[in-house]
Amino acid sequence: MSHLLVTGGAGFIGANFVRYWKTHHPEDMIRVLDVLTYAGNLQNLEGLDIDFVQGDICDVATVAKAFDDIDTVIHFAAETHVDRSITGSMPFVQTNVLGTLTLLEETKKRSDQIKRFHHISTDEVFGALELGSDEKFSEVTHYDPRSPYSASKAASDHLVRSYYHTHHLPITISNCSNNYGPYHFPEKLIPLMILNAMQDKPLPVYGDGLNVRDWIHVEDHCRGIEAILLKGKVGETYCLGGDAERANIDVVKRVLVALDKPESLIRYVEDRKGHDRRYAIDSSKAKRELGWEPKKSFEQGLQETVQWYLDHEDWWRPLLTKTS
Repeated sequence: MSHLLVTGGAGFIGANFVRYWKTHHPEDMIRVLDVLTYAGNLQNLEGLDIDFVQGDICDVATVAKAFDDIDTVIHFAAETHVDRSITGSMPFVQTNVLGTLTLLEETKKRSDQIKRFHHISTDEVFGALELGSDEKFSEVTHYDPRSPYSASKAASDHLVRSYYHTHHLPITISNCSNNYGPYHFPEKLIPLMILNAMQDKPLPVYGDGLNVRDWIHVEDHCRGIEAILLKGKVGETYCLGGDAERANIDVVKRVLVALDKPESLIRYVEDRKGHDRRYAIDSSKAKRELGWEPKKSFEQGLQETVQWYLDHEDWWRPLLTKTS
């Protein structure tokens, strides 16, 4: 029996991970530490037998209390929205860098207690790829962050690795591609497009809409984290991608088809500052060493996601006031 601390476990990916782990490892104890910012939602954890602690990962006393009787840390907690990092960068540095440092310091103090510290990161730390190229990000790609968000995540990755080399902490890191699925806060592309289309509102598309992202269903991401925790080698990084590169405009059009809405709802808007052109992940290391690979096709996963939002208006309707 393991005792897990999941930081940011009331957010989108964190909550999906908690739900996945409770389903597949019901004997394990899970404690969630979440400050419940606008993107944290206790409804995401409704019905689950967990221990919940509300608090900031930057607060030393709160973190120390949350670590009691814990042997595994899965660190999701982060500010993640690129647009918000452009208009206000300080919370990203505070949470993503200083918060991670606080967790690492507590792990160091409890080196005889913590058997794994797994850090969740992003493919955005690697920069951008050229449209039409065959190049993909991998574990050996050099870091080249382009936004305050990705810079803060890159810094946190470096801190985690430094504590492995300097203090011999039992860390692992995963860099994942764009997630989608249930409980996704409606400021991100796919849920925003779904909800706007459902309400016959305009669908804002940055620039020419040709920016490409590799999409992974959140359940496949959770399976990847599980594989790293059970089979991953301490000190290693694993890239988790969905093998589903899609241009943003194609994603938007597929949402419209799924909801039987017209393309006339699409509105091209001024591009985001520093908008990376393309991301893509080479997951061959995870496939080879962990026996993991994504199971859900993008088409199947997106259809299921659209249906989830259709079925859960009681979940998303109260959140719309928090997206502005």
